[in-house]
Amino acid sequence: MKEILLPGVHVTLRPMKKDDVEALYSVAQDDRIWTYMTNPMKTRLDMEKYIQAALRTKDLGSEYPFVIIHNESGKIIGSTRLMDIVLSHKRLEIGNTWLHPEFWQTSVNTECKYLLFTYCFEELQLNRVQLKTDHENIRSQQAIERIGAVKEGVLRNHMIRVDGTIRHTVMFSVTKEQWASMKGSIEDKINYIK
Repeated sequence: MKEILLPGVHVTLRPMKKDDVEALYSVAQDDRIWTYMTNPMKTRLDMEKYIQAALRTKDLGSEYPFVIIHNESGKIIGSTRLMDIVLSHKRLEIGNTWLHPEFWQTSVNTECKYLLFTYCFEELQLNRVQLKTDHENIRSQQAIERIGAVKEGVLRNHMIRVDGTIRHTVMFSVTKEQWASMKGSIEDKINYIK
């Protein structure tokens, strides 16, 4: 994939770079971010490894990691990525999204998804974009449903969390047929001026 920059009203998604370690690590220090994630950032070295692994998957073409920049402050406030990229089948997943809690329940995450969906369906011409989350992460499930994704089911005993407990994974998707009807609704949610 070519370099992708996705500017929005509230946030801009920029390709992750090796030198984003300090900025990402500084916003990753709230433990609430990592409750349902499989890779908490306890140390600066954890963040270095996280970024190195993300950039390796980008080089392989299986993922495309972004940092989330808050336009008003110009600061990095989290990360998201395109993953499980299978262009031959016109599908991928939006995931590994995390934000500093200051931006939870704001239009930031909704706009991130909007920018990514727009790119996926209007630029890449994909058939399907999937999203998944921990079965106990009700806040994330509600956010995914609020943007219009369809719950497809639960993958039982799908992953093992950092603490050793078993995670069931709730699967959602958006299809190209849905996108046209969803787009305006998402724009309304993020207060785009029409």
